[in-house]
Amino acid sequence: MESVIELGAERGAPQTERRTSPTSRWWPVSALLLLCALLGGAAPPAGLTAVAGPVLPERSVLLGGGASLLVVEPGADRPSMTAYDPATPNGPPRWRVSVPPAAGWSAEPAGGLLLVTERDPTRRAVGTTARSAETGAPRWRRTDRVYPAGDGAVAVTEVRSVSDPGRRIEGAVRGVDPASGATRWTVPLPSTAVLAVLPGTPGAVLVVRDDGLARVYDVRDATVRGEGRLPPADYAPGNPQVVGDRLVLRHPTAGGGELVGYDLPGLTARWRAPIDGGEVTTRACQGLLCAQDRYDRWALDPVTGARVWTWPGGAAWAVVPGGRDDSGPPLLLRPIEDGRRELVARAGRDGPVVVGVLPVGVRDCRAVAGALACRTPGGRLTVWAVYGSIRPARIA
Repeated sequence: MESVIELGAERGAPQTERRTSPTSRWWPVSALLLLCALLGGAAPPAGLTAVAGPVLPERSVLLGGGASLLVVEPGADRPSMTAYDPATPNGPPRWRVSVPPAAGWSAEPAGGLLLVTERDPTRRAVGTTARSAETGAPRWRRTDRVYPAGDGAVAVTEVRSVSDPGRRIEGAVRGVDPASGATRWTVPLPSTAVLAVLPGTPGAVLVVRDDGLARVYDVRDATVRGEGRLPPADYAPGNPQVVGDRLVLRHPTAGGGELVGYDLPGLTARWRAPIDGGEVTTRACQGLLCAQDRYDRWALDPVTGARVWTWPGGAAWAVVPGGRDDSGPPLLLRPIEDGRRELVARAGRDGPVVVGVLPVGVRDCRAVAGALACRTPGGRLTVWAVYGSIRPARIA
């Protein structure tokens, strides 16, 4: 049975598009008690418990890296990357290493490794370095984008695009030996495609070509485990989405659009859910498919397509960037009062829950290892336990 979570805001466009007075763009403190009650809480959101870490240089970058919080800092010669335990950012760092110069970085855990991808000024991936998650020492490097996939990994070349980098891949998909970085197998691509990593071990990836042909490959040897044809759609890294053993595709129809759930690896359609015309984005969130249009947020059961909860006005909340792990509920932020402070909410299987208020001037927030890491106005790295307590940070 679907539940509707009211937040006290009228249904409508995100804050920048509302046709009301400017005061509707933020939540006054006096409304927090009502907000919390509408969400099922017993008390208004309060200031979250913070653990302060070091003051960071202005141009430093925060990254999630599995069990570690990573900070990339500029240097006279080469940038440095430092790994902190999110539970104790005020303690000694786990490690600090120099990294290749780049315009941007991202990191993903892969067993005992950390796959660090470097990007150029157009945000295109130009290389991936595998590092020890325990020491930061480099193990191998490739000049392509490497994704962890179960017990293995795959490497792809992103299509060069200034307007939409990382949207599609070209050339070939290559299986990678995580121990050495060597290529195990190669599947050529006749045109551009999109790739999605399937959860579980030993590991599999879905490759959808421009012509709609979709295949599921075993990452160990490229054996085809499933094949089918998908309808025309705006294929991108976020479309289709993989949630558990379901693939959910958003595609246009004569009436506007629909979400279609396919089983994996067979790619047989199991359910359809119509959506209104306009832009709809989806993401995996704690075993559900979470969706958003320009007004609201909602969640579907990926097995049946049934709506689990609806969040009117939820599109006004911004998702905090983080990794691809959907085991925890996504974190979201929304300004209150004069826009200097923000509410923090999480939205998972039970719907949205407001968990607290951030101090004035907090910026550059990232979701990492069960916590929220941000920079304070003075540039200090600070971590908040938004899930009640920071999950124990264990390095594989």
